[in-house]
Amino acid sequence: MKNIIRCENIVKTFGEGDQQCRTLDGVSAQIGDGEFVAVMGPSGSGKSTLLFALSGMDTTSKGSVYFLGRDLSELKENELADMRRRQMGFIFQQPTLLRNLNILDNIVLPSLRDNRGNATGITRKAQDLMRKTGIAGLEKRDVTQVSGGQLQRAGICRALMSTPEIIFGDEPTGALNSKAAEDIMDIVSEINAGGTAVMLVTHDARVAARAGRVLFMQDGKILSEFQLTKFRKEDLDSRTQKVSDRMREMAI
Repeated sequence: MKNIIRCENIVKTFGEGDQQCRTLDGVSAQIGDGEFVAVMGPSGSGKSTLLFALSGMDTTSKGSVYFLGRDLSELKENELADMRRRQMGFIFQQPTLLRNLNILDNIVLPSLRDNRGNATGITRKAQDLMRKTGIAGLEKRDVTQVSGGQLQRAGICRALMSTPEIIFGDEPTGALNSKAAEDIMDIVSEINAGGTAVMLVTHDARVAARAGRVLFMQDGKILSEFQLTKFRKEDLDSRTQKVSDRMREMAI
C-alpha cells in the first residue's frame, strides 16, 4: 500500500517564551492509499491541528509532511491551494457554503476555476453526485432552505467534484442529529469503499468505528493506534464498543 500522506516528527507551536504551547509534539504518522483513519482525543489534544498540517492548510514549526511524495514545505501557497482543490476534499462541521449561491452553484463553483470550458460536464457531474447523496431536486434551493444534513451532503458533493485522492473531515457529524449523522457516515463509508482515502477527526466513537484504524491523541502526541477490521455495517455496534473501551482504557 502506497502512502498518500506521511509526516515525520512534526511540531506545531503557538506563542513565545513562557507562553509557548506545543499543539503537536513530534508526531509521525501516515495514511495509505484507500485507507480510512479516524483521529480521536480530548479537546485541545491536537486532532484538528494535525488535520490542518497534513492537508497543507497550516504550516508546521518543525518536521516534514509529504503528500504523494511531495514535501509540502517546498510548495508555494498557490501550489498548495491548487493541490488542495484538485487532489483533496474537505468536509467540515459547518459546511462553508456561500449564502448568495444556490446549492448547485455552491457545488460546482470550485471546479469551474480549472474547467471553465466544460461547465456543462461539471454541472452533470454535480447533479450525478447529488443523486448519489440523496439531494437531487435541491439544485435551486438557497442554503437557508435546506436542513443541516442536506447542507452536509452538498458539502460532500463539492468535496468529490475533483475526484480527490483523500477526503479530510473535521467533526463532519458534530452539528447533526443521530439519524443525519448516520446517513452522512454511510456516504463517507461508501466513498472509502470506492477507493478514496479518508481521514476524520471526531469525538464520536460511533463515527470512529467506521474507520479501519483509529489514532488516539493527547497533549499533542499520538499515544496509540487501534486497528479495526474491514468495515461491515452489521458490526457497527460491536466496533463502537471496542473503540469506547479503548478510550476508557486510555482515560480519553
